[in-house]
Amino acid sequence: METIAVLGAGSWGTALSVHLARLGHDVRLWGRDAALVGRLTERRENSEYLPGVALETVAVTTSVEVAVAGATLVVVAVPSQGLRAVVHRAVGVAPLAVPFVSATKGLEHGTLYRMSQVLADEAGPGRPVAVLSGPTFAAEVAAGLPTAVAVASTDVDTASRVQQQFRGPSVRLYATDDVVGVEIGGALKNVVAIAAGVVEALGLGHNAMAALITRGLVEISRLATAMGGRPDTLAGLSGLGDLVLTCTGQRSRNRQVGIELGRGRTVDEIVRGQRMVAEGVRTAQAALELGARHGVELPITEQMQAVIDGRRTPQAALAELMIRPQKSEADARG
Repeated sequence: METIAVLGAGSWGTALSVHLARLGHDVRLWGRDAALVGRLTERRENSEYLPGVALETVAVTTSVEVAVAGATLVVVAVPSQGLRAVVHRAVGVAPLAVPFVSATKGLEHGTLYRMSQVLADEAGPGRPVAVLSGPTFAAEVAAGLPTAVAVASTDVDTASRVQQQFRGPSVRLYATDDVVGVEIGGALKNVVAIAAGVVEALGLGHNAMAALITRGLVEISRLATAMGGRPDTLAGLSGLGDLVLTCTGQRSRNRQVGIELGRGRTVDEIVRGQRMVAEGVRTAQAALELGARHGVELPITEQMQAVIDGRRTPQAALAELMIRPQKSEADARG
C-alpha cells in the first residue's frame, strides 16, 4: 500500500482516485471547490463530474498540504492552465524524492510548455516526473473496464514505479522514455477531436472522418518529431489510440464542442454550458505557436482556431482544408 495524493476532483482525478483506492492504496483527493468537496464527503460520490461511482475509501480535502503531506506519489489531474499554481503549492510539502505524475493533457499558454515541463519548472531539478496518457474515458476507468495507457518518464525507475502502483486487473501500463511524443499526442488530439465533432455535425460521412483522423495523426506526428519525439510513439496508445477514442467516442468533451460548433453555436456559448474543461479549445493557439517555432504546418489546427475565434464558419474551414494544394502523402510539410 502506498499513500497517494490526487490533485483535482474533476472526472479524471476522481476516476484515478477510485482506481487507486480499489488497488488498496491510501488515497487523498484534493478539490479546489469547498462546496464540491463537502458534497463528496457527505455523499461519497462525485455526482457533478462522475455520477454513480462510489468514492469507496478515498479521503477528500480542500487542503493541498493535507493531501500531499506524507504522500509517496503525487498525481496532478487539474486543467492545464491551473496546473502551475497547484503544483507550486504542492512541491513545498512533498520531499524531493516523491515523484509527481501529470495526468493533464495540454499546453501552457505563454510558455508553450508541456505539462511535464511545468512540473519540472515548479518542482526544480532532481524531482522525479512522469506523464500518464492514453485512450481513457474517466467513467470507464472508474467502472473497472479494461484500459491501457502509456506512462512516460526520462527516468526508467520512475516509470517502473508508476507502472507498479497503477497496475490492476483492469488497467495495464506501457512504459516509454518519449515524454515529448506522449505529451504532444495527448494535447493535440483534442484539437483534432473538435474537428471530428464538426464533421459529425455537418453529416460529412465516414470517408471524411477517416481522412480527418488519419491526416490529424500526421499533423500531430510532424510537430512531435520536430520537437524530439519518436514516430513510433504517435502510432501507439498516447497517439493513435487516444486520437481515435477522442474523435469517435460519445463521451468526448472536445468532440462535443465540435458538434456544437457545427450546429452554429459559438465557443463562448458552448463553454458556458460545460462544467468540465474541453482542453482542445485552450490548446489550439498554443499548438500553432509551437508549430511556428519549429517550422511545422498545422492546417487542421489552424482552421479549428479560426472557427474557435469566430473568424471562419465550420463549413468554410473544412472547405479550406479540401482546396489546399495537393501533395504527396509522404510530404513532410503536410
